[in-house]
Amino acid sequence: MDNARYQRCNKVMDKVKDLGIQLLFLPPYSPNLNLIERLWKFTKKKCLYNKYYESFGNFKDAIDDCLNKVQSTFKDQIKTLLNPKFQMFSKSATVTA
Repeated sequence: MDNARYQRCNKVMDKVKDLGIQLLFLPPYSPNLNLIERLWKFTKKKCLYNKYYESFGNFKDAIDDCLNKVQSTFKDQIKTLLNPKFQMFSKSATVTA
């Protein structure tokens, strides 16, 4: 979870207890760990960087076109980019020099 306030509200926490699950929250600012941030960065790189659009409609169409190609044209490019497997470190891990 990305630490939004509504994700920590009593209603959510009560449901977590009912389901017997544990929520894992990302560090306060960690866009590199948030998959939607990775997708947005990829989208901006593909269709927004160094490009000018005459109208908002053209701008929106470029974004929509890019997102529509995620599962086809760009599938191989983002396969590893959107991989949710992260290296985890335990809190008791020590760093040696």
